[in-house]
Amino acid sequence: MTLTDDRVLDETITLADATGDALAHALDGPFHAVKHRWRIEVDADDVTRDPALGMAEARDWTLDKLTGLAHRHFAIAGFPAECGGDGTLPESVAHFEMMALGDLSLTIKSGVQHGLFGGAITNLGTAWHHETFLPDTISVALPGCFAMTERGHGSDVQSLETTITYVRETDEFEVNSPQASSEKIYIGNAARDGRMAAVFGQLWVAGECQGVHTILVPIRDADGESLPGVTLGDQGHKGGLLGVDNGTIAFDHVRVPRRMLLDRYGGVDDEGVYHSPIANPNARFFTMLGTLVRGRICVGAAAGSATRKALAIATTYATRRRQFRRPGLGAEIPLLDYLTHQRKLLPNLARAYAYGFAVNELALELGRVMEAEPRDAVRARALETRAAGMKALLTRWANDTVQTCREACGGAGYMTANQLTLLRGDVDVFATFEGDNTVLMELVAKALLLEYKNTWGDMDLWGTAQATARFVSDTIMERTAARPVIDRLVATARRRSGGDLLAARGWHVAMFEERERHTVESLAQRMRAAGRLPRAESAEAISQLGEHMLFAARAHTDRLVLEAFVAGIEQTRDAASRQMLEKLCDLYALATIEEGRAWFLEHQRMDPARSKAVTSAINALCGELRPHAAVLVEGLGVPETWLRSQMLA
Repeated sequence: MTLTDDRVLDETITLADATGDALAHALDGPFHAVKHRWRIEVDADDVTRDPALGMAEARDWTLDKLTGLAHRHFAIAGFPAECGGDGTLPESVAHFEMMALGDLSLTIKSGVQHGLFGGAITNLGTAWHHETFLPDTISVALPGCFAMTERGHGSDVQSLETTITYVRETDEFEVNSPQASSEKIYIGNAARDGRMAAVFGQLWVAGECQGVHTILVPIRDADGESLPGVTLGDQGHKGGLLGVDNGTIAFDHVRVPRRMLLDRYGGVDDEGVYHSPIANPNARFFTMLGTLVRGRICVGAAAGSATRKALAIATTYATRRRQFRRPGLGAEIPLLDYLTHQRKLLPNLARAYAYGFAVNELALELGRVMEAEPRDAVRARALETRAAGMKALLTRWANDTVQTCREACGGAGYMTANQLTLLRGDVDVFATFEGDNTVLMELVAKALLLEYKNTWGDMDLWGTAQATARFVSDTIMERTAARPVIDRLVATARRRSGGDLLAARGWHVAMFEERERHTVESLAQRMRAAGRLPRAESAEAISQLGEHMLFAARAHTDRLVLEAFVAGIEQTRDAASRQMLEKLCDLYALATIEEGRAWFLEHQRMDPARSKAVTSAINALCGELRPHAAVLVEGLGVPETWLRSQMLA
């Protein structure tokens, strides 16, 4: 156990003048009005669940609270106003973040109802679907399911087995689960509340498969009973998210009218002929899935919010809980005065701010891409790639950090009434739903090696080498935040040397960039070498590159986060808050470099002396920020009454 010396900040730095409210305003960014409304109008009872509730009670509570919030025009952004929506698509992410500061079952229930079921109708349907189904979807009068995952296929959506077959004689579609592995599983709202499902399956027209499409299928009647041909199951108690009624759905030749097909990107006309504005099946498939990218963004954002709540609880507790005495003194020492405890929590507080700014930028880009006319396919693909990387990064961090917070609170953290075990159980599944994190990072790496145009054809990994060199030099290092500012910072850092570099933002950016550039270039070289082998050997050689691909994806995503943090600071006008954010950005950057120091040392990007200096600088930053822990917690934007942690009462 190590104690930090008492530190006095330089008189020229006015960190002590920073307020939590100003920091929260900066972190809210363009979504401050939305988030502020949540904080002043939504009571803790509206969004925080008693962790002692059983499964049935938790389900009742969750449905009731979601319906109440929707009626008050919360959590219904991103839908057409003429159908009852209130707010923009980027604002829908902010709503999701705020719900996650309360209860994750409530958050995911909304995600299923509004983000997935409602999102499928909005993005894959046409005007008739919008007018007919969206008003009741928004108000939760029509609880819906997003029936994609099957027992046999999860991440591999193109291989789904459910069939949607056009029946010319009756002008209907017949939805069928041809075998046991076709059963839809883990489907939110399926066990109890759902009345209709957006079902993903292979569309067959006149004996020809047109690939995966989505169709609306009623699954229960007004009394909640299964409709003929629909078999529903309750998957019961889970490791978390008890308020979400996950279940199974199987179809036995269920017929629905032709117009129930969500046919924005492909459907059957009055003559029984399939048509689509996108001729290429691969392009059509990726376009359809790309329109649903909001769900992936929201899952990552919610994981970040839940972790902010855990950090707020653990850090506040650490300022109050005292253990042991200094030699010769009577007063016991607050936990957060120990450097070891600071190292557990303060770098993660810095990450919370970094990821918050990155989510803001991602949400804004979501709006730009989805609202663009005509659709910019290249930019849409880039958004999907960034969303995949951020979801994987945020949900992995959430799982690790919530556990760290639990441990940081000792036995008190293990008490259900103190909320951390509830958060830990709820956030667990975030690492695998809306895309397994390993698969998502492989998707990011693939995007770093392929130009977007290659995805429109029958692409394979053996053809990537030719495009790689140009892609690395022209594409992956494209700035996504504050380009002029970052270029200036890097140029300034090049004129500095020695210990000054550790505090130079340009050096931080350059280190992140260099790691990404070198990692992707070396991956491309290995991929090129594998491509020269016979096909069977090449496939095995490419398989061996998995860890390299994951590392490249992480390096890329880390760089995007740092640039978003820099952009967020640049947009902060309050001087004291800006200085606090500068310190937090230093801590985030140096902690990330320290975490990856093995790579930097192995590749001679820094020597052992500088590696040790990085650790010393992190320790010093923790000491400087320690007196402002309460302000940093307030800046996370979690309403104090929403913490509902008994040990803080």
